[in-house]
Amino acid sequence: MPENKIVNDTSEINIGIITPQALVNRTQETLKNFPNFKPIFRVIDSETVIPDITQELMNDVEVLIFTEYNAYKSVKKAINFTIPVHHMPLMGTGLYRSLSIIKSGYSLQCLSIDTVEEKYVEQILLELEEDNYEIFACKGSSQVDEVVQFHIVNYKSFRAVALTGIQEVSIRLSELEIPNEWVTPTQQDMTVSLERALLATNTRRNKESQIVFGLVNIDNFKGVVERYASEYDVQLLKLNVHQMLLDYTKLLDGHLINLGGEEYSFITTRGIFERETRGYKFIPLLQEIKNELGITISLGVGFGLTAAEAGNHARLALRQSKELGGNVCYIVREDRSVLGPVDITTHKQYERYNLAITDPYLLDKAQKAGMSAAYMTKLMARVSRQKKINYTAPELASTLNVTLRSANRILLKWTDAELVEIIGEEKVTHKGRPRRIYRLCFIEEDNQL
Repeated sequence: MPENKIVNDTSEINIGIITPQALVNRTQETLKNFPNFKPIFRVIDSETVIPDITQELMNDVEVLIFTEYNAYKSVKKAINFTIPVHHMPLMGTGLYRSLSIIKSGYSLQCLSIDTVEEKYVEQILLELEEDNYEIFACKGSSQVDEVVQFHIVNYKSFRAVALTGIQEVSIRLSELEIPNEWVTPTQQDMTVSLERALLATNTRRNKESQIVFGLVNIDNFKGVVERYASEYDVQLLKLNVHQMLLDYTKLLDGHLINLGGEEYSFITTRGIFERETRGYKFIPLLQEIKNELGITISLGVGFGLTAAEAGNHARLALRQSKELGGNVCYIVREDRSVLGPVDITTHKQYERYNLAITDPYLLDKAQKAGMSAAYMTKLMARVSRQKKINYTAPELASTLNVTLRSANRILLKWTDAELVEIIGEEKVTHKGRPRRIYRLCFIEEDNQL
């Protein structure tokens, strides 16, 4: 990566993907598991001048990946890479799948292979309990014409089935009615390659060591204390909470601090926290404390480039957790975007929205509407994703995933706080009153669409 290249958006990593059209959908599906990647695709075919598009793409991305090894090999000879570059190797489940297809449709007794390494083919043939076979491997040449001719000779001479990692070779062999199988990476293969690409980026390496600050607060601590008959029992509870938090912090290779009373803090690094939470989706600590001690805690986690920034974001995240009723975790990242609530036991999908809209103006609006800023921002985020500002009550209920009665109540509060205005009515086909159409002015004013 050039020294003068600056990645402005620390929450996204531009990745260039050079691939034939046939692998675009599979790659896009796999990328759903990598939310930090912002992909820029370049689709190639037999007419594409791959070095030219690669050279151009390097100026816009932090890492490059080729889904076909042959394209990567040809470019590697032509240009000097200034950023990390990867290809998806044909040695895993994709190769196993292709050999299984050949076994069921043809025979594995004679194979003509290119791009794929012979040792990996032999390893899979051993697993398939094949011991009577012959392999002809194309070595050195990456020119499509030469590779095609290699397979033609082997087919005419030995009736060999072609195993190729080059789509263009497969197309031309099929046109000649020569049996062949194009080896492509499966989603599992792609996942492994994308993980390696992610770890190679400067943005990722910087984030691995980024400070993570956590704040833990015992929910309704005053009420909890009143349940115990003696000070001894209260101190024993605190000791048990401290021990469980200490064990959890040890998993994070972090440092725990008792802030007194019902609050604790911990410090760790982002890489460890991400791995232990399985990508910010799994925090069993909350459920374990509830099950073992009969109490609940709220957790706020902050990311930041400095300890002060991470600590401030943790406090904002804890406020979100407390306002939601506790027993949850929220995360505020370095760009003040919010992840949460993080599910405590499963891989449930969380919401993601921007905390930056929680400015003094919005806080005043939320107060007038009789709702917390956290709830207000969540509602705004959900509505914003719909890319519309005009709603009937049933439409808003569906968007916010609340009952129609709740939607009407929210609209009434927003109308009183001058956050929405009635702009018309919608006639209904069945009997009943026309539905009012509301314009959500606060969305429009804050440019959330």
